[in-house]
Amino acid sequence: MEPELSDRYDHALLGILQHVGNIQDFLNVYFGFLYRKTDFYRLLLSPQDRLGFPPGVAQNMVQQTFKMYEQMALQDHEQRIQELQAKLEKKEQEEKTAAAEQTPAPVEEVVIETPKEEAPSDQEQTEKDAIEMGREAQEANIDGASTGAVAVSGLTIQEDFQQDPDSYNGAIRKNYMWSQDYTDVEIKVPVNKDVIKGRQVTVDLQSTSIRVMVRASEGHRVLMSGNFTHKINAETSLWSLEPGKCILISLSKCGEYWWNAILEGEETIDIDKINKERSMACVDEEEHAVLDRLTFDYHQKLQGKPQSHEMYCLCTCTQLSFHERSILTLLWHTDLIAAS
Repeated sequence: MEPELSDRYDHALLGILQHVGNIQDFLNVYFGFLYRKTDFYRLLLSPQDRLGFPPGVAQNMVQQTFKMYEQMALQDHEQRIQELQAKLEKKEQEEKTAAAEQTPAPVEEVVIETPKEEAPSDQEQTEKDAIEMGREAQEANIDGASTGAVAVSGLTIQEDFQQDPDSYNGAIRKNYMWSQDYTDVEIKVPVNKDVIKGRQVTVDLQSTSIRVMVRASEGHRVLMSGNFTHKINAETSLWSLEPGKCILISLSKCGEYWWNAILEGEETIDIDKINKERSMACVDEEEHAVLDRLTFDYHQKLQGKPQSHEMYCLCTCTQLSFHERSILTLLWHTDLIAAS
């Protein structure tokens, strides 16, 4: 029977499979039918016998049919792997192309100086907090401490930023620090100790811009304002207040690429020096299934053991432990679902 013509019996076979509920019972029904209604299991022991098959012939028929479809399944598996690997490579190439198109904007180095004999203003103290949070120092005393010159340029080395979770894959800027992964950007804007309630804060998040303000004695003071270098999904972006510490803003990227700055006109980071490895949480179901399969096959190959497709085929011929069979079944069916 030609494989492409066999779908005409799918309705009847699916009815049997749905009734019995599993492959093993389905095979029992199939071979039970051959046993009860045909001469498939009868042996030709003499020239006078007219029904049955010579010893070993029926078994060879089953094995040949199994191997034919096994080969087809292996070819399909290899094709799915190639297609999904090509998809991963295409995404990586698109990411590199998008990153290459980002042109650095010119910016001047900012140095903030305050006379030593004067108490720091709210703006200067917020900037000092940004530097200290970026370096994981102890929290400064905003009301009583005096400050000298604060040089932002000393923290522009990406290797230093990578050591701090608040600026990982990002940077520390004058009034805030930011970090990012493949799908999200996180911004921390330091605030004074007296900012403890959400109504003291105003955060205007648009798809292309942001404006962060806090209530002060003279009115509202702007901590951060400008246009984004890339669009965000404003509906799924959120902000919250850590009382007396910072405003935490989580931005959802519209595209899967790395940002080199938060606001237009700001100093850009070198995205070639950040960690571009994608978290498994950012990988979709299809890619996750392929990565699981490839990782499993790689370790099996190093140990000289059968790979997943080989072990799956052996499941029908050999006795594996329940645990091994469960793992293989999960890997195999996850791959089939992802590819369908």
